Amino acid sequence: MDASVVGIRLASGVVAPLVRKLFRQEEAGAGLVDRPHRISSYVALREKRALDAADLRKLADRLVEEALRAPRERPLPPGEEAGVAAALAATLYALGDLALSDVEAVRLGPRDFARALRAAGPHPGLSRDAELFHSRLVDLACLHILHFFTQRSTFVAATLVEQSRLHAETIAKVDELLTRVPRQDGRDTAFEARYLDYLARRHSALTIFGLDLEPGSSRWPLDAAYVSLEVTAAPGTRTEALPSPYSLPADRLPAEHHRVLLRGEAGSGKTTLIQWLAVSAARDAGSGIIPFVLPLRSLTRHGERLPAPRAFLAGSPLAGEAPEGWEGRVLRDGRALLLVDGIDEIPAAERDRARDWLADLITACPGNRWLVTSRPSAVRPDWLRGEDFTEVTLAPMTRANVRAFIERWHTAAAAPEGYAELLLDSVRTKPDLAPLATNPLLCGLICALHRERRGFLPTGRKELYTAALSMLLHRRDRERGLRLPDLAEEPQLQLLQRLAHWLIRNGRTEMDRSRAEDLIAGALPAVPVARVLGEAPLVYRHFLERTGLLRAPTEDTVEFVHRTFQDYLGARAALDEGGVGELAGHSDDDQWEDVIRMAVAQGRPRERTEIIRALLDRGTDRSVLLAYASLQYAAELDPALRAAAEAAVRHLLPPRSVEEAQELGRTGPLVLELLADPGTADDHEALMAVTAAGETLSELAIPYLARYHDSSSSEVRQALIALWGRFDTREYAREVLERLTPPPSDLLVRTDAQADALHAFPRPPGLVIGGEVTRPALSELFSRIKVSGLRIDGHRDLGDLDFLRGQTALERLRISRCGSSTDMTALRGLPLRAAHLDFGTPGVHEAIASWNHLRHLELCSPRPWSARELAPGANLVHLVLDTPAADVTDLGRHTGLRVLNLGHRWRPAGPADWAELSRLEHLEELAVPEDVLEGLVEHLRLPTLRTLRLYGDELLPPDLEERLARRLPETEIESFYTVYEQ
Repeated sequence: MDASVVGIRLASGVVAPLVRKLFRQEEAGAGLVDRPHRISSYVALREKRALDAADLRKLADRLVEEALRAPRERPLPPGEEAGVAAALAATLYALGDLALSDVEAVRLGPRDFARALRAAGPHPGLSRDAELFHSRLVDLACLHILHFFTQRSTFVAATLVEQSRLHAETIAKVDELLTRVPRQDGRDTAFEARYLDYLARRHSALTIFGLDLEPGSSRWPLDAAYVSLEVTAAPGTRTEALPSPYSLPADRLPAEHHRVLLRGEAGSGKTTLIQWLAVSAARDAGSGIIPFVLPLRSLTRHGERLPAPRAFLAGSPLAGEAPEGWEGRVLRDGRALLLVDGIDEIPAAERDRARDWLADLITACPGNRWLVTSRPSAVRPDWLRGEDFTEVTLAPMTRANVRAFIERWHTAAAAPEGYAELLLDSVRTKPDLAPLATNPLLCGLICALHRERRGFLPTGRKELYTAALSMLLHRRDRERGLRLPDLAEEPQLQLLQRLAHWLIRNGRTEMDRSRAEDLIAGALPAVPVARVLGEAPLVYRHFLERTGLLRAPTEDTVEFVHRTFQDYLGARAALDEGGVGELAGHSDDDQWEDVIRMAVAQGRPRERTEIIRALLDRGTDRSVLLAYASLQYAAELDPALRAAAEAAVRHLLPPRSVEEAQELGRTGPLVLELLADPGTADDHEALMAVTAAGETLSELAIPYLARYHDSSSSEVRQALIALWGRFDTREYAREVLERLTPPPSDLLVRTDAQADALHAFPRPPGLVIGGEVTRPALSELFSRIKVSGLRIDGHRDLGDLDFLRGQTALERLRISRCGSSTDMTALRGLPLRAAHLDFGTPGVHEAIASWNHLRHLELCSPRPWSARELAPGANLVHLVLDTPAADVTDLGRHTGLRVLNLGHRWRPAGPADWAELSRLEHLEELAVPEDVLEGLVEHLRLPTLRTLRLYGDELLPPDLEERLARRLPETEIESFYTVYEQ
């Protein structure tokens, strides 16, 4: 519904009398005070001064009724009037909780005062239309409330006179200033619009590798190319900042975490994610977020200092056009999204300087969002922990991701019909192909080769790269019939590998065009056949324009289209130069890791032997792991050397940390043979083994992981659950998750595919339902299995909850931040022992009244609550409330209650309520508002109470504090703040 439809126009003669009822009559002398009155001193709805909850509800009903009388489109769906009135009453009740003075309220103005009032009250829990209508009613009431203040308080009136005088002076001074200085905000706004448009266009396309398309047509629209990958908790964060298991769509990172260090392997999609976030933010101009894409490889190409904000646009066509100081203003206002790409693409010696640069910017401008990317091993796990960065890892592509990528690729490439399904079938059935299709780069190469070779595919990583280079360098142009000078693949590789080797030796991924031409010129005498293309500048242009292997980020720089090709060709150059010692000497440098593996893959048997032996002789943990990982690339190797590598790596078992286990797992599926025996491993060995097996990303790991199904370690069980997204959804569910003994208590179901994969557990599990699971998928899931626990958070389409009918094993239920449901009857009669409910759909209280086994209850509702609503068989031990009012009558029968939180709005009806609470003979923890303490000290008798928590931030009067200490000598008193979001 259009927001304009909800404009509410009521005559002052209708609203003003209703608003006046909210406040007490003016007391004598109220205008002769030396400080402003607090709003809470005016309200007439505390401790039955004039209004009680029923009166307030009647007042709200009248406001809703009058607002609906006007002849126009009905702003509410039928049947929601009562819900809006209840929510309005709860919001108006919060007037007594505002810490504002009358002067401060008037100074805020009606709109901001209404926002503060809604924040002080509970979330209305209404449908979108009803919530909009409620919001407009609150706005209207606040307009009249502030008018009431200006009429009531002589202090406010006098203050407003003074403020008006000062306001007039300020306006005059500002007007004079504006006549001298052009409006900066206008220039900023105009430039921002142009900058965002440029950014959206600049990053809105990707390159399709190896397609036989016309020049310039191999640009793939980002909207069609982007596949949303997942991130998981990085090592060292699983038990700290992030829950376990933790999984999140990568494109939601900036919304969930303001500072993120994202780790990912080469080709895993880090840079594509940067593009997606930049384009998404640029297109959403209304958000006010300004993205800055900062590729470190370009910013530090000549060893320059990393840029200050004023140089963020250096190298861009818009450089120098921004209004003076614009970048600084964006950062100072906290509106920047800084996308820092490639910590691993600068030399290791410069990374500490990069961290200092980040820290300085964050200290100077702390309110912005940051995303920093790196390969997994480039920086240590706590590298940015001091700056409060959340560390996550970009997960490999799942089967669903691979299918989506292949289908989109073939659509964008206009491939012949049936090719996509043929390739998908190959990926499913060929065991040596599926492990390659784990990241977007390799998946794209597989698609291109499959199409070019009409279904024939290489069988290994080395063969895949070799075929891709052949396609890009030679066969593509020849088979397209282009009339170009005939130059074989080998001479081109000889020249290109010189460029790659220089970049690797210098720790770079980008070089000046002039240096590239110099390197080519220096190599041409040794490769004379390449002169068929001309001198060095023409050869350079051929590589840049015809091969698809090089690209120019700017007019005077060049880089390989992907780091993988640089590493592969650099390894070729190292072998040609006999650089085995150089390779082994860099085994502890993360930038050389793939270079060494590719050297083993491309080397002759003697060269492979020398490299692996040199790595073993070096003897560091990293060099040993690299030697072992290289075994899978050595088609022919001395058996004794292979055995020596396996023996050396056994000294690293079991891994000492999650980081070491992940590094071990990345050596590949052959490590599965060396991991701990599940039958004899202790908890630490089991966790390390499961982590390593999960990192192999091989389907061969599933049978091994399944052997831990009866582990008693909670960490091992959580690790097994967290790995679900890395393997085939259905097979992993069947072989691992459904065999866990006992069944999982918090199995996260994020997608319809995961919901569809669950079929049979030996006993009812506990499930956590993600917001992306659709209502039909939920119905299908719960028709097949019974659950013991269920948590649904942030779901907007729960409907009538009918899928919970027949869940006779359900003991734990948590529903929060969900859209309104139409029918709560499915909740009635459930065997619940613990419930956490944070939504205000009518019928919730009636459902609670039917839960005879209830022991724990946490309730956030816009309706008043009464202990008399509890079922006769309920026997609470834990009760937390956030309701407009709470009637504690009959609560005393719950003598086993140990924790009681009555909420920030609770007020006792009288001594009888304190007497009721005094019957709770085992109560250990109590939370109440601090303004009920007089009654508490006077009437409460609870010798077992050990913790008293108070809502409020005022210092207690010394005499009250002393009386409280005498009344509860064994009780610790704490104060806490609670924020209620609107």
